[in-house]
Amino acid sequence: MIRRAEKEDIPKIYELGNQLHKNYSATNNLEHMFEELYFKIFVAEEDNNVVGFLSITELYETVDILDIFVLEKYRRKKIASRLLNYMMGSVNSNVTLFTLEVASDNKNALGLYGQFGFEVIQKRLMYYDNTDAYLMGRRCKNEE
Repeated sequence: MIRRAEKEDIPKIYELGNQLHKNYSATNNLEHMFEELYFKIFVAEEDNNVVGFLSITELYETVDILDIFVLEKYRRKKIASRLLNYMMGSVNSNVTLFTLEVASDNKNALGLYGQFGFEVIQKRLMYYDNTDAYLMGRRCKNEE
């Protein structure tokens, strides 16, 4: 099941986030972020447990995907795809651009984002320690 995160999910999101980035808890104040209208987190539940999350900022016509993570045990079960689909269906109708950054050597993520129509906009040299990153984007038209 995919759903919008609730404050009760914060400890589990921190736990998952720390597997994604070693300093996730230190650099993200989720309690404060939950109070901001432009910040959203979606979680994936399997076996009554949060096993993945996706966080975004939604400002005017742009959504920036900040993080997406699924526990290794639950990967290759379309959970990341379901998170992306749910998020894209949950944003305001005025959104025309989705963006994200991804390590250039993260083949699995690049394949996932490609399936959703994301394209490389720019390459950022040595963005992640010793790895380049891609700024990727996906344009969509308003359905009016």
